[in-house]
Amino acid sequence: MSKTEKDSLGSNDESWKERNLKLRVFVYIFGTHIIAGFVMLLFYLGQHADK
Repeated sequence: MSKTEKDSLGSNDESWKERNLKLRVFVYIFGTHIIAGFVMLLFYLGQHADK
């Protein structure tokens, strides 16, 4: 392999890692908001329940 081929493979690998990191961060943030929304819904329903 030539030096340019190795460089292009390395940069492709880095872009793949960066894309996976962005996807993982998006999933974690989205999941956290879903869980927080569910907890807020539980508190809302608990406050408005007939006791």
